[in-house]
Amino acid sequence: MTSEKQAKNFIRDIIDEDLKNGKNEGRVHTRFPPEPNGYLHIGHAKSICLNFGIAKDYAGGLCNLRFDDTNPIKEEDEYVNSIIEDIRWLGFDWGERLYYASDYFDRMYALAEQLITAGKAYVDDLSSEEIRKMRGTLTEPGKESPSRNRSVAENLELFRNMRAGKYPDGSRVLRAKIDMASPNMNLRDPVMYRILRATHHRTGDKWCIYPMYDWAHGLEDSIEKITHSLCTLEFEDHRPLYDWFLKELNVYRPRQIEFAPLNLSYTVLSKRKLLQLVEEGHVNGWDDPRMPTLSGLRRRGFTPESIRELADRVGIAKRDGVNDIALLFHCLREDLNRKAQRAMAVLNPLKVTLTNYPEGQVEMLPAENNPEDESMGKRMLPFTRELYIERDDFLENPPRKFFRLAPGREVRLKHAYYITCTEAVKNDAGEIVELKCTYDPATKGGW
Repeated sequence: MTSEKQAKNFIRDIIDEDLKNGKNEGRVHTRFPPEPNGYLHIGHAKSICLNFGIAKDYAGGLCNLRFDDTNPIKEEDEYVNSIIEDIRWLGFDWGERLYYASDYFDRMYALAEQLITAGKAYVDDLSSEEIRKMRGTLTEPGKESPSRNRSVAENLELFRNMRAGKYPDGSRVLRAKIDMASPNMNLRDPVMYRILRATHHRTGDKWCIYPMYDWAHGLEDSIEKITHSLCTLEFEDHRPLYDWFLKELNVYRPRQIEFAPLNLSYTVLSKRKLLQLVEEGHVNGWDDPRMPTLSGLRRRGFTPESIRELADRVGIAKRDGVNDIALLFHCLREDLNRKAQRAMAVLNPLKVTLTNYPEGQVEMLPAENNPEDESMGKRMLPFTRELYIERDDFLENPPRKFFRLAPGREVRLKHAYYITCTEAVKNDAGEIVELKCTYDPATKGGW
């Protein structure tokens, strides 16, 4: 069962019910299936934490890392390596269960022939534009392709010729034979394979036909014996197709469950748009600290704990929504507040002279490294007659509710003494260059 610390949600309720009913022989097996066509961004963190987190929280639970490398035009080893690094940085591991869709290309091809033999798939000569036009609309049924009623033997021959490279790119596709009048557009004879001569980052030039995501996705889950295939909401309308393929092939069928993705206000999470920023030189690579990628956030100073906390706080829901980006920074502040050692620096200095403090004297005052954690110890700060404060911490004519230093006002210097400003020294241009102050020796420690 789940850890008591882990918040319940509808996905865990489904898993608990499956375990109660003895489904899947009591197994819990998830997967995180990124496409290696870019770096992971903050939106992916929710899915990573959900899939790996569920596997961790259930006894004997497993989570695979599987790269959906079915589109060789956009995929690179650089992206594979960055994804592996980011997931490990978040604190998750997949053991020996690192897989690729390309591991299963031969098996997928054999299953495609099986579907053709069953009369459930056919080779179509229509162009992609013609297929799109004949697909219909949400209110009008699609039109059947002239190729739809080819014989099994002819379809097998054409499909084998596609694999053998006898036809040019884009000239033919393999389509599932389902229902061109289905109210679900995804079931209107979707494309399963296209001809594409491109060098694959793992298989090289072995293949000139590549499977489409909807065909490959369910087969990968089935081959790996995934119990719960967790997807974001955009795949909800694809679930009937996921189930149709597996049912027609009579293979193991996982359960696909959809959840709302992580969206943040003022944050671009489109891989296509992030790639555009990189390629057009608006940022210095995918790991630019201005990017919402995990590697960019890491360079910016975010911790893996803060990202995991964000994923936990936004929760798992069935309805789309947008979370305020302030929550991300709040999670980081909370984490750093517990673990970061404190330090002080002055960026825009204004000199302070304590007129009643002995000249040449240096007093070392203790300051805690982290007020939230005494075990981090203390550091010693030198206190002298001449100090520097932030220029913004002084106003000659302060408004109401300005509680920092001003003429005649007493303030506390943290870890040190209370001081009172007695004079503001100006240069010939009328700019304040020094403050004359006195200190109260009875207030040592700053309290």
